[in-house]
Amino acid sequence: MERIVEILKDLEAIHSPSGYTGAVMDHITELCQKNGINTRRTNKGGLLCGNHQAPKLVVSGHVDTLGLMVSGINSDGTLAFTKIGSPVLASFEGEYVTVITSEDKKFRGTLLLNNPAAHVNKEADKAERKTDSMHIRLDAEVTKKEETEKLGIRTGDFICFDPRFEYTDSGFIKCRFLDDKAGSAVMLDAMLALGSKELEKLPVTFFFSNYEEVGHGASAGVPATAAEMLVVDMGVVGEKVDGVETAVSICVKDSNGPYDYALRQKLSRLATAHGIAHRLDVFPLYGSDGGAALAAGHDIRVGLIGPGVSASHGMERTHLKGLNAARDLLMAYINDTLK
Repeated sequence: MERIVEILKDLEAIHSPSGYTGAVMDHITELCQKNGINTRRTNKGGLLCGNHQAPKLVVSGHVDTLGLMVSGINSDGTLAFTKIGSPVLASFEGEYVTVITSEDKKFRGTLLLNNPAAHVNKEADKAERKTDSMHIRLDAEVTKKEETEKLGIRTGDFICFDPRFEYTDSGFIKCRFLDDKAGSAVMLDAMLALGSKELEKLPVTFFFSNYEEVGHGASAGVPATAAEMLVVDMGVVGEKVDGVETAVSICVKDSNGPYDYALRQKLSRLATAHGIAHRLDVFPLYGSDGGAALAAGHDIRVGLIGPGVSASHGMERTHLKGLNAARDLLMAYINDTLK
């Protein structure tokens, strides 16, 4: 298996909904330390990786994902929940989950529609999938609230979906949370390719944020010396956009407005010059770490690239060609800008 896919598989195996990202940050820290790359945690738990003391370029991606949180225990012992980020609940229905308590106990369960049995509910296929019409069925012998409470489950416990990673013979990677673990794998593969010695010379740092899915990932933690931020997040694939899973997308505008014109022109020129499959695209319903950094007042120029990802916030899919295209464009940009 290619290194970039191995990196992605390892990231996907670690639960990391927004607010519960300690384990995945530990994993990235260990990987960096094994390869001579320095790391530093930000105050709110993000991770900066690099060996230069005064980086001019920040490469940013996020390792936090969508998820759920227990919002209460129902009278029959099932769990009510609130969303973390914006998972498409119709896509996640029937998915297996792990409930993680504040004492780090883990319980398995399933996300289901209320009254889900077709043999007693003829409207089951028509019901709207939303937080107050669904529940978590625990794999525990509970039939009332008090029995679930005895397990130690409480409001505020995290509910993590199984990622279901699969790498096909045709080069596709099918998995939840490719937004943005695919982009994070691209960043890590590029870091390893550069190596510790080169990272001492290059004024670049890699920033793994931990609250992007809830809107404030890179609002803090950006080094004061930075003049540019290149965000590596998912490229949108769907109706009325041009992205494909086998190419890297260069975002020219998202919900918050256009990205820096000079940066995206350079990205487009480099992709063309290096023969990298790419698309220029507008993402109509999209925000990023770059938008969070700009909204927080950081005086930086921002660009955004990412491998094309199908079915975002559902059962996502990308391709090895898309991962490699994003990695190659990131490397080309670093080499052209900083060397």
